[in-house]
Amino acid sequence: GEAMAACADLGDGWRLPTKDELNVLYENKDKIEFGWFCSAVYWSSTEVGNDGAWGQGFDDGNQDFANKNVNYYVRAVRAF
Repeated sequence: GEAMAACADLGDGWRLPTKDELNVLYENKDKIEFGWFCSAVYWSSTEVGNDGAWGQGFDDGNQDFANKNVNYYVRAVRAF
């Protein structure tokens, strides 16, 4: 989807995190250098059927189904 494409457009190796990786980001959000996060929902790459994917709220840490037609935030990741 658009979120995956936006992350890939950043360049070599950048991608949308899985739901588990996104949770690690949430759990460590105060320790991540340049890690400013909004208190909003962020997309993961873990899809749920054709119409949705897992999203994670960075206000309360909850992960839940998110409809792909809704605009949420993205945080790209890559391996070093």
